[in-house]
Amino acid sequence: MKQELVHVLAGNSFAVSDAEGDMRPDPQAPVGLFSFDTRFLSHWVLTVDGSPLDALSRDDLEYFETRFVLVPGTASHYVDATVSVIRHRSIDDSFNERITVLNHSARPAEYTVRMEVGNDFADTSEIAGPRPRPVTVTRNPSQLRLRYARERFSRETVVTATEPAEVDDAGLTFRINVPPNGSWTTDLHVQMVLRGEGSRDIRAHLETHQQQVRADMRQQLQDWRDRVPQLSAARRTVRETYQTCLSDLAALRYTPLSYPEAVPVGGLPWAMTLYGRDAIVTCLETLPFTPELAPATLRMLALTQGGQLDDAHDEEPGKIICETRYGESAAFGDEPTSFYFGAADTTPLFVVLLDEYELWSGDADLVRQLRHPARMALDWIDAYGDLCGDGYLRYQRRNTRRGVINQCWKNSPDAIRDRHGHAPAFPRATCELQGYAYDAKVRGARMAREFWNDPAYADRLEHEAAALKERFNRDFWLPERGYYALALEPDGTPVDALASNIGHLLWSGIVEEDRAVSVAGHLMDDRMFSGWGVRTYADGQLPYNPVAPHLGAVWPADNALIAAGLRRYGFDWEAARIVDAMFALAERLDGPVPEVVAGYPRQVTKYPVQLPSAGRPQSWSSGALLMLLATGLGLRPCGENLLVDPVLPEGFGQLDVLDIPGRWGYSDAHARDRGPRGEGHRRRLRG
Repeated sequence: MKQELVHVLAGNSFAVSDAEGDMRPDPQAPVGLFSFDTRFLSHWVLTVDGSPLDALSRDDLEYFETRFVLVPGTASHYVDATVSVIRHRSIDDSFNERITVLNHSARPAEYTVRMEVGNDFADTSEIAGPRPRPVTVTRNPSQLRLRYARERFSRETVVTATEPAEVDDAGLTFRINVPPNGSWTTDLHVQMVLRGEGSRDIRAHLETHQQQVRADMRQQLQDWRDRVPQLSAARRTVRETYQTCLSDLAALRYTPLSYPEAVPVGGLPWAMTLYGRDAIVTCLETLPFTPELAPATLRMLALTQGGQLDDAHDEEPGKIICETRYGESAAFGDEPTSFYFGAADTTPLFVVLLDEYELWSGDADLVRQLRHPARMALDWIDAYGDLCGDGYLRYQRRNTRRGVINQCWKNSPDAIRDRHGHAPAFPRATCELQGYAYDAKVRGARMAREFWNDPAYADRLEHEAAALKERFNRDFWLPERGYYALALEPDGTPVDALASNIGHLLWSGIVEEDRAVSVAGHLMDDRMFSGWGVRTYADGQLPYNPVAPHLGAVWPADNALIAAGLRRYGFDWEAARIVDAMFALAERLDGPVPEVVAGYPRQVTKYPVQLPSAGRPQSWSSGALLMLLATGLGLRPCGENLLVDPVLPEGFGQLDVLDIPGRWGYSDAHARDRGPRGEGHRRRLRG
């Protein structure tokens, strides 16, 4: 049985331990203290009189702090334990742990409290098998310092305590005397130091020059909660899921080095950094609830936009970044991830987000400020994305040694297969990329006409969008199957798999009206819809695997876009089924919404099955539940007003969302479910 893991996180830093609060290297999990893609503690184990501690209880107070209540020995000793230990852990720009030893006897007691400390300074890319590193240990009576350096790359872990300790190379020992029914406390402080050229402390330098003010994290969280719309729901679990998602989104904000605004990271544990795709989708999902994430993300992506041809990093002029990394592998080019551009969808989605943000916020100034990056992104679609000259957005990695193979959202190496398991040749044109490109051109035309004072450019983009839609509906449609091909090979041969990508086509608006019924029907039949959501790949095809992330599993972010697309085309009941399934998934699992769950039929497992590799929490999974909520409420900006057109699943009861921010100021949304299946819905599938 897999041991429970406990995490605390704040910004780019996070700590993962076992249920007792101890950290030991685990090749199957990212256990330890991490910040900016480096592990700063790999071993952090507390003992009392040489005995390990067992958990009585744990309180997860907020995302950045937790409390463990422990006793020495095994469970059989709990009833007569004369000593207990409380570990109160928190994290901000450093890692802090308050250890309190309680003597429950009527006599004074002496204890030896030991904190074992060690670190391997592993890069997050190598947790499963970190390479040996020469770690230098220095110490004095009040401090233990561990350091690793490679040329100008230097990382340090500095451990200090507020009570006297015997400090050795492997930890700190406290020999204490606790009075009858008394207590003893020490605070352990772990500083994570990033040093650059000239041994400069990069973090301290940046905090000074970015003029950042680190407010109390409780106050930051309270301010976040005060700003978001307030939700009242008859169904208690809907309220709880809403609050959990908001807390997770608050936790998954961080300020990148050299940048003054907080943007969403991908998520715990593998993606605690800026991922262009995840950040854009998260912002699109959360515009009615946390719109402040969008302008910061757009500015950051514009700042890091590609400006040259660089094969090593898959960079091209106008291309929007895929990910950034700060660890040793990125710094020395062992992995091309310092600034990596291996994604074909981030660039059109950047334009989509910019336009959608203006529709919600009315922030015309930002659209004007980002005119040049947006036009560069639009130019990239045709100048560098059309690799075969047939008018379709395709991808093929420039870095053939270490680049990402599939540069769409389904980015695992085996994700793109036809129904018989054949992998198409490169460059690949997946169907949803064409939808994104179409949407970007339509939205670019609106911005050009209304804000950039360039009607000729607007006309050109509209003409290109119309031509792309016509061409796409001719070449990707599989009339004998009634759905769109997953992709096209370079010679135009369709990749005939049925996959969730077709749901993104509804979201983008590229689907012809007379084909939408067939597309929606395929999405919601038993091959695709598991009961927990729409699978990434339909059952009954040779490569289908319910535990393969992109060949049969279920992603909340994927389902959020699909549900929004279904509502766009009037399939209200179908969208409501997805909303209901996703909230049921969140309710069953309790806590953060995972990145992906297995695609087993709901009637078989009765419970959503998490995949070991799935991240939790994830920004675009937490955002997905908010987007699904907005889809059920039918929230949509309409000029200077907020349109509310609810279609809630049966059992949701009354739902009220107050103070939804936007160009209208603040508006409220009120809704109630409409009873049994299909009742009161405008459109549903025939038959």
